[in-house]
Amino acid sequence: MTFPVVGMVGGGQLARMTHEAGIPLGIRFKLLSDTPQDSAAQVVGDVVVGDYRDLDTLRAFARGCDVITFDHEHVPTEHLRALEADGIPVRPGPDALLYAQDKGEMRAKLGALGVPCPRNRIVRDPADVVAFAEEGSSEGDGFPVILKTVRGGYDGKGVWFVRSAADAAEPFKAGVPVLAEEKVDFVRELAANVVRSPHGQAVAYPVVESRQVDGVCDTVIAPAPDLDESLAGEAQELALRIAQELGVVGHLAVELFETPDGRILVNELAMRPHNSGHWTQDGAITSQFANHVRAVLDLPLGDPRPRAPWTVMVNVLGGDYPDMYSAYLHCMARDPQLKIHMYGKDVKPGRKVGHVNTYGDDLDEVLERASHAAGYLRGTITE
Repeated sequence: MTFPVVGMVGGGQLARMTHEAGIPLGIRFKLLSDTPQDSAAQVVGDVVVGDYRDLDTLRAFARGCDVITFDHEHVPTEHLRALEADGIPVRPGPDALLYAQDKGEMRAKLGALGVPCPRNRIVRDPADVVAFAEEGSSEGDGFPVILKTVRGGYDGKGVWFVRSAADAAEPFKAGVPVLAEEKVDFVRELAANVVRSPHGQAVAYPVVESRQVDGVCDTVIAPAPDLDESLAGEAQELALRIAQELGVVGHLAVELFETPDGRILVNELAMRPHNSGHWTQDGAITSQFANHVRAVLDLPLGDPRPRAPWTVMVNVLGGDYPDMYSAYLHCMARDPQLKIHMYGKDVKPGRKVGHVNTYGDDLDEVLERASHAAGYLRGTITE
């Protein structure tokens, strides 16, 4: 038996770190990347540069691959069905991936399954946004509301915080369907990460707290501090049920709101390794990336338990300080246990160019170490 070839569509940092996780297993990777400079294209040996939106390109890429998986959700659904018809295993498959591609379809499906979500519906125009806002208000005008393009948004892009009817026109200019959601009163954001294999084995990682800055994930704390044990179990069970009901194969991240009255509501789904799971590289017995590889190949899944009481991940965003390598000396000398993960990207303000992981017994100390390292690499901390 020869070792299998995993075809990864998308050349970003998720593909880069998934490839890294497959190296110890002897798994071969083939990459479909937009450019030779993409994060994963710098490290994968077998790279095809091409457009994932072109079916002929996808078909040519899939030749010689034992399975196809992704580091983003944007491949057209009809192309994935064509690959399946050609006999190529696609994981997750198009029937599942649809619900990560289209927020309207996701909300409709989760509603049909009885999954708790914010109040929502597709809106046609600004006047319909006003009607939606008023439907959920017993007094006042019901604003603010959240508007989202149903496809293509990420890291705060394609999302609008709308305070009045006058703010509601912008999302409709793109000419794509728009989803309206109630503005949820929440105490924090959580994420439940699970992995499921084709034969139905599944594992759940500890529920984490995800802290956002300007719509972008900044810090992840594993496990979520002071989270009621029963609510943590409920979140894990909900994520496992969603994975099973949707037929997800691979990693599934379920982003959640925790409400003041102790409930959880599903915010978003991602069917790939996810920023809220980066802590697992150094803080779990088996990382999200390694388990994603195992799942798409239908190998037995690895142990998701944490290695330390606390692990903290902080994203390293680009700023006005492009020479991050020169900061390594300080960061590594200050904290020999620090784990730095860089993506090979050009530094641009606000761009995710890496992350750091720290772990230990004292949460305050672990948080401080991670925040200091990320800030020093970015140049916002200089001592």
